[in-house]
Amino acid sequence: MSTWGHTRHGAQGPDRPTGTYGPRASGGGIGRRALLLGAAAGAAVTACGGPAGLPRGQVAVHGDSAVWLKPMAAAGRRMKQVAGVELVPEAIPSLESFEQVVTSSLRTDQAPDLLKYWSGYRLRDLARTGGIVDLTAHWDSAVARGWVDPSLRGAFTHRRRVYGLPMNLAYWVLYYNTEVFRDLGLAAPTTWDGFLAACARLGRAGVTPLHVTTDQRWPAFIWFMEVLSQQDPRYYEDVLNGRARYTDPRAERALRTIASFFERGWCSPLDTSHNDAAADVVRGRLGMMPGGTFFGPVFAAAGGRPGRGIGAFVLPMADPGARRCVIFESAALVRTVSGPDRTEAHRATAYWLHPEVMRAFAHTLKDGCPNPRVAPADPLIADIGRTVRHGRLRKLNRFWEQGPPELVEAVVDDLAGFLLDPSSYRTVLRTVQERADEAWRVWREDERA
Repeated sequence: MSTWGHTRHGAQGPDRPTGTYGPRASGGGIGRRALLLGAAAGAAVTACGGPAGLPRGQVAVHGDSAVWLKPMAAAGRRMKQVAGVELVPEAIPSLESFEQVVTSSLRTDQAPDLLKYWSGYRLRDLARTGGIVDLTAHWDSAVARGWVDPSLRGAFTHRRRVYGLPMNLAYWVLYYNTEVFRDLGLAAPTTWDGFLAACARLGRAGVTPLHVTTDQRWPAFIWFMEVLSQQDPRYYEDVLNGRARYTDPRAERALRTIASFFERGWCSPLDTSHNDAAADVVRGRLGMMPGGTFFGPVFAAAGGRPGRGIGAFVLPMADPGARRCVIFESAALVRTVSGPDRTEAHRATAYWLHPEVMRAFAHTLKDGCPNPRVAPADPLIADIGRTVRHGRLRKLNRFWEQGPPELVEAVVDDLAGFLLDPSSYRTVLRTVQERADEAWRVWREDERA
């Protein structure tokens, strides 16, 4: 298992959520899943032989995304020059196997030293096992040196301690064809009314205004995340953190807004993949496509050039007087307690956010960087970063990382059902709230335990 051979929807790539996204079977917290998956995970660890340690000066990083192979290797080579430690990326060939091996191995002496994992509640779920290392000292050192954006801290904490270091920094935007917009007399909208007007103008011109999809399952949450966060960012954070209810009128408003997109004929067929949608934007058949800033290579593969012919903007706020917000996502570099190369792993996490290491990684990945001193290589991503920084946009963690993982998994399916039948929004929200009541009850019981 030495190649990053599996691409999934989730921490980066066109058909999954980013650095660490991906669907998995619903269940309880990671402790409960361990009971269910332990046998299979044990078999997987045995099949892989388990991490036996690498030669001095090398440390393994386990993940599951082929997209991250070259970036991690590039970062590893640069880290060897600045810190004397080389990162060696390894992968488990499927998302399910990856999660099973991680869950099982943390309780043994077979754990890999470093993991590419999710932020938010998925990281908290892992921290509660006691199998990963508190990296607060490394975080504080990086902040003191100006090597990390301090506002990201909350996404990597459990009980106020940091358990992961950010790897990438992707912002969620709407991509569009600049030539189509220019020909129709449009500019990137800066207000919610301007966004709706752009949709209407595209529709009149015979261009499908919006990409809305359930392809690969996980994207069902995208428009709920985008609309809710721009209509009421405080409620977005409250409901996803269990402090508010999905049956609130504000959730209904968000789903009614999305339903109105369907009523007006603004939405693409729900089986349109991200790859096909990007190609349709390039060809002028699709007006706007939501996605992370890591989608640049997808447009390039379709013949587009982000920054030249393909533009991007942050969805405007519904309330023009509100502070602007943007959805972000970032994968977490995690260090295990029982990995075989602990000295190298400690040094690797100490230097992960070093500007030279980050530059090698981010420029190869072609995404944003959590180190403010490293400018993105892609001019479009750099422009979005300036918009976020100069406009002091409030950063909201992506839906996928918010709330108990088993709840998020179930809600994704519920939202897919809503997209298939937009008139069902009230029934869907009642179902989601019932799931939330139980999931948060279990999560809080586990927290007390």
